[in-house]
Amino acid sequence: MVDAARARKLADRIQQIVAEMLERRIKDPRLGFVTVTDTRITNDLRDATVYYTVYGSDGERAETAAALESAKGVIRSEVGRKTGVRHTPSITFVQDSLMENAAHIDDLLAKARARDEEVARAAQNATHAGDANPYRADDVTESDEVGETGDDEDGDLGHSSS
Repeated sequence: MVDAARARKLADRIQQIVAEMLERRIKDPRLGFVTVTDTRITNDLRDATVYYTVYGSDGERAETAAALESAKGVIRSEVGRKTGVRHTPSITFVQDSLMENAAHIDDLLAKARARDEEVARAAQNATHAGDANPYRADDVTESDEVGETGDDEDGDLGHSSS
């Protein structure tokens, strides 16, 4: 097992290498506008998962996935050469659904904002159903609350019978 800091450093380095290769060395015409969003590596440093997003339609995404799959060997050998680890990790490309999730969250926030505005409009001219403060009573004096006679429940003025 490898410590988590070393695995994270290696994953970051793999992400840099893959992004650089996709930008400069891989010339597949099927490759669309790809952004490498994250890379994760197992604790034994044997398998690396590269997450990516593609700007475009579903067909362009499928073509980009095929292009990445065909370039996997070249990318893996370059990762092995530039990282210098004993065993070069196998690479798996996974399309990141970051863009779809962000769009879904934006839609939910827009719906919540519209409902908040609707509630604010409804509350603008609203009045209280009863008094504004039902717990405050101006007509009750302090002596009425305690009792003017000072008697307790059985009326014996606080004397105890023994």
